[in-house]
Amino acid sequence: MNLPAALNRLVRYGAIGLLAAVVHAGVLMGLGSWLPLSLANPIGFLTASVAGYLGHALVTFREETGGRRFPRRWLLLQYAVNISVCSLLPLLDAPTVVLVFTPTVLNALIWNRAARVVLHQRQRSGCPAIHADDLGLDAGVDSAILELAEAGRLTSASLLVAGPTAPSAAAAWQSLANTQPLVLHLCLTEGPQPQDCPDLPAGFGDLLLGSLRPAKRHALRAQVETAVQSQIHRFQQLTGQRQIHLDGHQHVHLLPLVLEVVLEQREIVWVRTTAEPLPQGLPLTLWIKALNNGGLLKWLVLQSLTWLARRRLTHAGISSNRRFAGVLFTGQMAGVALEAAQESLGDGDLLLAHPAAPVSTNQLMQRHFHRSAEFFSSPWRQHEWNALKARVPHG
Repeated sequence: MNLPAALNRLVRYGAIGLLAAVVHAGVLMGLGSWLPLSLANPIGFLTASVAGYLGHALVTFREETGGRRFPRRWLLLQYAVNISVCSLLPLLDAPTVVLVFTPTVLNALIWNRAARVVLHQRQRSGCPAIHADDLGLDAGVDSAILELAEAGRLTSASLLVAGPTAPSAAAAWQSLANTQPLVLHLCLTEGPQPQDCPDLPAGFGDLLLGSLRPAKRHALRAQVETAVQSQIHRFQQLTGQRQIHLDGHQHVHLLPLVLEVVLEQREIVWVRTTAEPLPQGLPLTLWIKALNNGGLLKWLVLQSLTWLARRRLTHAGISSNRRFAGVLFTGQMAGVALEAAQESLGDGDLLLAHPAAPVSTNQLMQRHFHRSAEFFSSPWRQHEWNALKARVPHG
């Protein structure tokens, strides 16, 4: 930044700081007559912080933010830091000049850092790959995925080899132009029972607990190995692909026991991970929804599993995606959630969706895909399909 620009930035910063001070004084004077000072002052300071938060984003650092506000976490950070420092410094008998200017310096550092982070996010090049799971599950799922891929609004898809329509879906995908190879969608939690695997299919929680119980682990591991190798063989038969990219139905491939088996399969060269950045600018109602429907808990579990898996994948020489979106709002990737997820990702990242036309739930129940029957009977499958159809095509 040259000298005139730096001086201009300094003037703007000072003007917003003065405005925040005026707001603080005004609120303090207005509330001081009927509230104790110990309560009126924090309220005034919070109001001034909001004014500074908006002013610095929209005015001081507008070149970095593009005229948009900072993520709300920066306001919370600024408020927490200032309250902590202003409470601590008097206890240390700090001189008056330190009491006055320390919060000012800290605020400058906080907002400058916030501006740099926002600028980096805005300058991130490329677009995430848009990926759909569960190809081969049902004709309604297949038709939506194939239509999106043909229109250039979908980058890749995962094939559920035990699904009722897997053969026709694999053949249809291979007939499309400009699409990536299919990904094997490893399924251990539902579907037909594999031969010689009495404990499979099993729920995500059952497989996780089985991974941790020594008495159960040995027998379960042998069955997982049988199922994984069977699905690899079936996938190769349907697609003709020798090298395999793999992910998991309900992300089961990230469970330690399952991942251990996956890493032993020489055919596998890529495994999906779920390092999902928290999106910015979401309304509070969406965060409440993510909390109520278990999305936040699922996000925490899969963040931990991905952290554990990354080192093992690197050691095994298996590649992966950088970042990911599709856990926090699983099954509801449309509207604001979809837009925020896309903005949080860039080139080399992966955004997951589950688009579908209406499905035959009776057929899914007959093939023991009970969880999928419930999931794909939701109108959100069509919402996601329509949201992806409205996207600008790739390339």
